[in-house]
Amino acid sequence: MAKNPNLSSLIDKAVFDYSMIEDGDRILVGASGGKDSTALIEYFSQRVKRPHCNFTYKALTVQSDFAPPLPAGITALFHTWNVPHETVRAGVLARLKPGRKMNCWWCSTQRRTELLNYAVANGYNKLALGHHLDDILETLLMNMLGKGELSTMPPKLTYDEYPVTILRPLCYVSVDTLIEHAKREGYYGWTCTCSYQNNSGRKEAHRLLQNLTGGENAKKERLFDSLRNIQTRYLP
Repeated sequence: MAKNPNLSSLIDKAVFDYSMIEDGDRILVGASGGKDSTALIEYFSQRVKRPHCNFTYKALTVQSDFAPPLPAGITALFHTWNVPHETVRAGVLARLKPGRKMNCWWCSTQRRTELLNYAVANGYNKLALGHHLDDILETLLMNMLGKGELSTMPPKLTYDEYPVTILRPLCYVSVDTLIEHAKREGYYGWTCTCSYQNNSGRKEAHRLLQNLTGGENAKKERLFDSLRNIQTRYLP
């Protein structure tokens, strides 16, 4: 990777390396209102204008029964970028089993299910999500330390139970790069304001990743590269 590539170049590289966008694709993009998904949607709004880009996309917001609606500023940006956008509502709290506490994992799982169901029902063959490089590495640490397994969120994944391929075009983009871009473009201040946020495992993984890499993007990139350079001969 270049020393300080811009956001679009990093996403272009991921799209090329993993063949994420192909002719005839109908891509649904999750729109939470945060900097990550907004940056991803900004990219799609620009990419679709390029010559010979024979795909269509749509941004979808899953509005839960307790989180605030998409910020008006983000909606205005979508309008400026000519983004096709829709909001659907999901009763996340009502699905919670008796005795269980509301948490980020449950909410994100339910919203992901809504996105997948919408994609299937409306003929979208791919679902693009805003998980970035730090998210992927933090999940790797969480799974290693919590589950005892070497796994994370892959940049491209086809579900067995859904005829939909998951895309993570921000897989090469660090959170610092996203923050810098969002501040420059004027939408950094909007984020999830859910009152049920409680993800201590993710916060601990974030702390461990920062300690491990010193916050250096080059070290994060090498950690990611190691997942594609597995030397099985030297593993148990």
